[in-house]
Amino acid sequence: MAKRVLVVDDAVFMRMMIKDILEKNGFEVAAEASNGIEAVEAYKEKKPDITTMDITMPEMNGIEAVKSIRKIDSDARIIMCSAMGQQSLVMEAIQAGARDFVVKPFQAERVLDALHKALA
Repeated sequence: MAKRVLVVDDAVFMRMMIKDILEKNGFEVAAEASNGIEAVEAYKEKKPDITTMDITMPEMNGIEAVKSIRKIDSDARIIMCSAMGQQSLVMEAIQAGARDFVVKPFQAERVLDALHKALA
């Protein structure tokens, strides 16, 4: 059965790119969210196998969303997606419970590698 993914990014274009990579490689996009608040709600509702999470978003950022999701599910598998130059935020995200991070702009192989490692 296909692994179900929650895709979280405030940019529609980025969500489309990730969705495209996932669907071409046998993943199912269970839900999408454009900010941390939506991400937490979608996580509760859909219980995805894994989540891709942007760091910089309006209303609730990715790090706060990771903390909230990990309170709901301590085994949540979350991969952070960040632009270059956000290294301190990436470290904070890993400390908050993210499993890995992928730097934007994405390379499909790197996204898939991070997903497979987190699911292993």
